[in-house]
Amino acid sequence: MDLERKFARGDGSVRLEEGARITGYASFFGVEDTGRDIVAPGAFCDSLARIGTEGHSVKMLWQHDPAQVIGVWDEVREDERGLRVSGRLLDGVSRAREAAALIDAGALDGLSIGYTVRRAGRDEKGRRLLKELELWEVSLVTFPMLPSARVGAKADPLRDLARAIRAARDDLARA
Repeated sequence: MDLERKFARGDGSVRLEEGARITGYASFFGVEDTGRDIVAPGAFCDSLARIGTEGHSVKMLWQHDPAQVIGVWDEVREDERGLRVSGRLLDGVSRAREAAALIDAGALDGLSIGYTVRRAGRDEKGRRLLKELELWEVSLVTFPMLPSARVGAKADPLRDLARAIRAARDDLARA
């Protein structure tokens, strides 16, 4: 099976909080994306249950690159809106620090899921209805597939973290 990816930008989808924590929605139920796919409620339930019982985790990647793990998803769960994620960017990882700065500046605002389809069908309009997905990863991305949704990075702690990183880099350069 080929690994597929779906991008989502939603109202406040990626939000940075104290300690480079991020929360948001990686997928929304019932929303058609630009690939004409719709994720059905419950599509992730079995996968999340397997991940939990097998002791695995959903990976946090940079732009779907499996060689660039940038953080840890502490919580991945379905709610009434979609797939909600909460985790932390790891400040010991240079790409994670870059991601924090980009989110803080408003240059990066998307989340995207990497998955394989276990069960799907078609609706009355011919769109693919994704009924069961095997979730592999949730990435921070530049170009999500739900272009009508918006994201905000308004948390001051992230801005403070980005400034502290820049200041530390400047101090090292002067030393």
